[in-house]
Amino acid sequence: MIKTTNLTKSFRNGDIDTHVLKGINFEARKGEFLAIMGRSGAGKSTFLYQLSLLDDPTDGEILIEGEKAHTMTAAEKSRIRLHKFGYVFQDYALLPELSALENVALPLLMQGRTIAQAYTESQKSLERLGLGHRLKNLPSQLSGGEQQRVSIARAVAHNPKVLFVDEPTANLDNESSKVVMQAFKDLHKNEGQTIIMVTHEEEFAKEAERIIRIDNGRIVS
Repeated sequence: MIKTTNLTKSFRNGDIDTHVLKGINFEARKGEFLAIMGRSGAGKSTFLYQLSLLDDPTDGEILIEGEKAHTMTAAEKSRIRLHKFGYVFQDYALLPELSALENVALPLLMQGRTIAQAYTESQKSLERLGLGHRLKNLPSQLSGGEQQRVSIARAVAHNPKVLFVDEPTANLDNESSKVVMQAFKDLHKNEGQTIIMVTHEEEFAKEAERIIRIDNGRIVS
């Protein structure tokens, strides 16, 4: 599904280059549930941003289903992000003035669905995440765990090939974290969803099929 070869990423601040990723070789197969772990500053979130085409590497190669990312135009990358990928972030990234249903429907409308189609698919996605009774609620009327499940519903409503997840339980209490993690497990088991998840919590990383550990910008195990 995704492969990287000698992937590097540096950031420049004045005359100083900070090397965050240092030649990562990696493969993610279709249908895998992967966890990426590492201490703070190890490079795991930066790595996720390269894999998910939210940022460009300094050097190296990324293949998306065999296609070289560095040969894609900005418009082609945007289409992949919109149609093939789904994203879940630790801060939920919900629009506060929109209801749960409207938040989930927005990317579907951007993909060209009619309003009726987008709302129907959004409702199904929210119901699948146990939020069928929260369709009209604003984010401010939902708990943290419910907001995160809305963001998951939004990310998977269009049946993405890959779901990228960045620290999904970082802002949640333990009980809400377990509910959110169960949602990922169900998506993987029942839907065959490919999931690449960054987490610092060993308890939740163990729910994945494979754990990739990053330290100092390199895969160590």
